[in-house]
Amino acid sequence: MQFRKDINGLRAIAVIAVVLFHFNASWMPGGFAGVDVFFVISGFLMTGIIFRGIEQENFSILRFYVARANRIIPALAMLCLVLLVFGWFYLTPFDYKTLGKHIGSSMSFLSNVVYWRESGYFDAASHEKWLLHTWSLSAEWQFYIIYPLMLVAIRKFMSVKVMKAAVLFGTLLGFVFCVIATYKWPDSSYYLLPTRAWEMMIGGVAYLFPFTLQDKRKKLVEWFGLTLIVCSYFFISKENPWPGYLAIFPVLGSFLIIQAQHNDSLITSNIVFQKLGAWSYSIYLWHWPLVVAIYYFSLNDKFIYIGIAVSVLLGYLSNKYIEKIRFRNDFRGLLQYWKCKPIYLVLFIGFLGSYVFISKGVDKRFNLNLELQQISNQLIMPLRSNGYCFYSFNDGQENVDQKIGTDCYLGEKLNKSATLLFGDSFAGHSEPFFDEIFKANHKSFQSITTNWCIASFTDNFTGPKSHLAYKQCLINRGYLKVNMHKYKNIIFAGQWSALSKKQLDDFEIVIKQAAKMKINVFIIAAPHSYTQNPLNFFYRSVYFKHPFDINKIISNDVFMVKANLYLKEFSSNYTNIHFISRELLYNKENTFEINNLTLPYSLDGGHISILGSKYSAKHFMNKDEYSAIMKLFDLE
Repeated sequence: MQFRKDINGLRAIAVIAVVLFHFNASWMPGGFAGVDVFFVISGFLMTGIIFRGIEQENFSILRFYVARANRIIPALAMLCLVLLVFGWFYLTPFDYKTLGKHIGSSMSFLSNVVYWRESGYFDAASHEKWLLHTWSLSAEWQFYIIYPLMLVAIRKFMSVKVMKAAVLFGTLLGFVFCVIATYKWPDSSYYLLPTRAWEMMIGGVAYLFPFTLQDKRKKLVEWFGLTLIVCSYFFISKENPWPGYLAIFPVLGSFLIIQAQHNDSLITSNIVFQKLGAWSYSIYLWHWPLVVAIYYFSLNDKFIYIGIAVSVLLGYLSNKYIEKIRFRNDFRGLLQYWKCKPIYLVLFIGFLGSYVFISKGVDKRFNLNLELQQISNQLIMPLRSNGYCFYSFNDGQENVDQKIGTDCYLGEKLNKSATLLFGDSFAGHSEPFFDEIFKANHKSFQSITTNWCIASFTDNFTGPKSHLAYKQCLINRGYLKVNMHKYKNIIFAGQWSALSKKQLDDFEIVIKQAAKMKINVFIIAAPHSYTQNPLNFFYRSVYFKHPFDINKIISNDVFMVKANLYLKEFSSNYTNIHFISRELLYNKENTFEINNLTLPYSLDGGHISILGSKYSAKHFMNKDEYSAIMKLFDLE
């Protein structure tokens, strides 16, 4: 195929958007759509290779796979190797272990599945995942594997003409499925191939059904396509469900630019875009780890500009010295394919990543004393698996069940309970707190907590309704509605800042009904919220022996403060509704001390760890208000 300057320039348009969005989302709120542009280009090129081979009756699936491996794997392997070396010196065992896992999944082209499985309440911040961007490479590679197999198979039953129609029909069907799935299964739709395949297939449609245009109309079609792409970059944001129906704008725009075939365009064929297009794959690979480094080490904004420049430089170097290495792909005979060198790169780097993961981030690099090891064991989320009641469906739970989900007690478990703790994971992280309090008072309490499950009598839900936690939450809420009158005390806790106005109204209805029943209601203030993970900063201070200063961590507390204040004011209107404020729960520094060691209460920037929750209980019991608050409980 003749070299297409317009397609190479379109790559530049895609990579510029992705890089700008990742370094500063406010510059280009919809820049992530550049990935969708890449998908269309890839589909166009791959369909051309496959159909030319099929029509000439010389297409080899193995040769196709080897050519893709030669193109993609070497630069990816180099990036992973550099990150492994970097991580050895600068990452804590936990972060290094996570990196090892992600390297293994990236080299096996399953990272999109891994990141999908990690998404949810306890997902580490995306800016702490050094290879998050490889999800798109994995989705693309999965397409490379399945697409030619399907086309070769159906060629045995169809003519080439019918095959082309089948690709067109499959593209339309894929788009409809994508729109439906994005709203039904948002996390999986973002990462997984079934909702992304149509974007690559529409590139195939551009190859199979080319437009025949006069020069003037080429410019018009190109400009219209470019307008669609640019508008998607600026008028779509991460708040929009994606890919969904909105993905049609960057995808159709890319389709039209390819169809225009305007090979001497000033927009796509200028020297800058041609160079950036040629380096685009390597720029894409290297830019994201630089974004993570800026976030991870809390570097200031000037490093954003340095990061962009270094991304381009590393992209150029990677393209020149790695991408342009010509690996052999003209093997004759099945056994000769074992001479494909990228296979050994996958095995070698994949082995290193797996070793780092299995060895828990090669924790032998550091020697923690026994006290720190014991502390570390409690800097986790309270779960069913470690002795608490929080029924987390992100912890491997699969059973949606009223008996399992609601029949759990803490405190002095043998004593009769008159108190219920109800809520989401923020109620779950409060379980060690109340466990300590109720043990001190020789009483027990029942805890009904699961992901995203704020008290409500409706089906409104802060999390994705496709998640198993939604079904469990409806069961929990049904139990609360039927059995509320049986309790003398009900404690509500939650991530209040996550509630919409409607969800907050739903919560207030529950509180008012409990108040009318003369139940003592206690609303727990949500803790300080951070954009970054304080626990990571603590571990870095321990492993690399420098002071821990929580004030250097980026805060994200404005909405939580407002939500806490609103609920406090609401509670003041009732004699039997009581708001327990942050000041009673946590030190104002948001840290606590153990043998001159300063630790954050926070587990992940939002939730509180088991140890943090226990020390919060110590703080509360030392307050002058403690006795008065406990008298408000009817514990008889």
